[in-house]
Amino acid sequence: MMERKRVGIVVFDEVEVLDFCGPFEVFSATRLDEAQRRNEPSPFDVKLISETGEPITTSGGMRVVPDESFRGCPKLDILCIPGGWGTRRERNNTLLMEWLKIRAAEAELLTSVCTGAILLGSAGLLEGRRATTHWKSLDWMRELFPQTTVLDDQHVVEDGTLMTSAGISAGIDLALKVVARYHGEEVARATARHMEYPFPETNMRRVALP
Repeated sequence: MMERKRVGIVVFDEVEVLDFCGPFEVFSATRLDEAQRRNEPSPFDVKLISETGEPITTSGGMRVVPDESFRGCPKLDILCIPGGWGTRRERNNTLLMEWLKIRAAEAELLTSVCTGAILLGSAGLLEGRRATTHWKSLDWMRELFPQTTVLDDQHVVEDGTLMTSAGISAGIDLALKVVARYHGEEVARATARHMEYPFPETNMRRVALP
């Protein structure tokens, strides 16, 4: 039987929709055998997690029902932290910060999309590491976390078991890199093709910085 990796994506009020839906789509759409796409599950078991397990409202007004609460969440292999306007509030959420520290220590891979990196930094998880975030928040990130090397030329920054990505749609590219890390580039390319999404041939940041 296939060993499925459990992916936990944290959601909160005013989370950016594509920040979490992009990775969710990639992980749930992945197949090890394209010919068996309708008959076999993804090698990733994806769960949405919120603090209480109650529905949250995204930045665009979408109502989302999470699968798990912090308290009831099972062990995670991959932890993904999206961003959005709600990160301004959540970075001061003591419960979230403590939960992130515990779960990051247990996970095989810690990832973030956009300003989700601000939450990782606020939890002390970026000290001495290389990371990135949305282009509008790069300077803010440098000010907040002087012990972090903030890169502005890469779309996805890989630092061992830590992966951070640029803004919003970059979460798709990050998730494809995670797929390639676990199952090889051929599977990642097949996933991108199924989604009709261009496989990232380069890791250069797509947006020209001001």
